[in-house]
Amino acid sequence: MQVSVDISLYPLQEEFIPIVIDFIHRVQLREGIEVTRGVLSTQLFGESTHVLTVLAQEFEHSVATWGKSVLVAKIIAGDVRLGS
Repeated sequence: MQVSVDISLYPLQEEFIPIVIDFIHRVQLREGIEVTRGVLSTQLFGESTHVLTVLAQEFEHSVATWGKSVLVAKIIAGDVRLGS
């Protein structure tokens, strides 16, 4: 099943911007996921099992590297992009 996932990462550190950039960059490097960055959130598009597995792996990496964070994800069945 294809999914659209809207994510926001909230690192629990003062210097949070490099952490968010690193997280998004690492997800962008993974094959099979299309990433659209926005001002308030980032959207991911791809096969559900793959997208959710990558999110879990990269969240674990981020926490192990940078410390505690909150990851908020809204998962929508299907591709919600205009024209899809």
